[in-house]
Amino acid sequence: MEEQKQPAREPLEEISDSRREFLTTCSLAAPLLLLSLRAAEVAAFAAGDTPYNPKEHYYGMGVDVDRCIGCGRCVDACKTENDVPREPFYFRTWVERYVVTPEGETLVDSPNGGMSGFPPTHSEKGILRTFFVPKLCNHCDNPPCVQVCPVGATFKTEDGVVLVDQEYCIGCRYCVQACPYGARFIDPRTRTAEKCTFCYHRLVRGLLPACVEVCPTGARVFGEIQQRSSPLVRFTRRHKIHTLKGHLNTKPKVYYANLDEEVR
Repeated sequence: MEEQKQPAREPLEEISDSRREFLTTCSLAAPLLLLSLRAAEVAAFAAGDTPYNPKEHYYGMGVDVDRCIGCGRCVDACKTENDVPREPFYFRTWVERYVVTPEGETLVDSPNGGMSGFPPTHSEKGILRTFFVPKLCNHCDNPPCVQVCPVGATFKTEDGVVLVDQEYCIGCRYCVQACPYGARFIDPRTRTAEKCTFCYHRLVRGLLPACVEVCPTGARVFGEIQQRSSPLVRFTRRHKIHTLKGHLNTKPKVYYANLDEEVR
């Protein structure tokens, strides 16, 4: 039987200097292209009579713990406004109740994120004080979730809001694990990361986040960080301000007034 000869392989094409330069340029241009596309998305969000320029804003939120009554309206409004799954354990914002006993023990609960209020408090050890603390993504200026995302799906906008690009997210959960505030979850419908966005679709139209708008006691304050006339700046001037886990150097932009040391 005559042995069949294998066809000779063509020599590998050597990459020329010009082609190598072209490939390098493409790899460097990809992040810039992604940023330009996201800038276009922001412009599309803000389509209207007054164009939205993210460079003119830098947002943050203030929370007055003494004003929060644990009604949960903010949680319900957030779910409605942002189409968050109604099942438990999926929250962009939630409210925790802290119960401090005379012995110094701190008990924390948040039934259904506080969306339906809280049951009466009972403790065999007695109760020294109770208070409510709203929680959400802290929109860090140095966000660890952005650092660990392998595909660039989590990013920080020019106006200081941390967002997730659902088209790029692969659901790897790295950001969920990296967030020190427990503010992220994987949407069971899309299998992608979800979190508070400060209701960004409302911000670009000049509206407040839904949770701020529905709060009956004004416990949440929203505004510009770098404008002296901003309600948020006035809030930070009037109160002694703390941030959550500030020692981690995440530089959070959610500022708490009257925050008990048990929470920090």
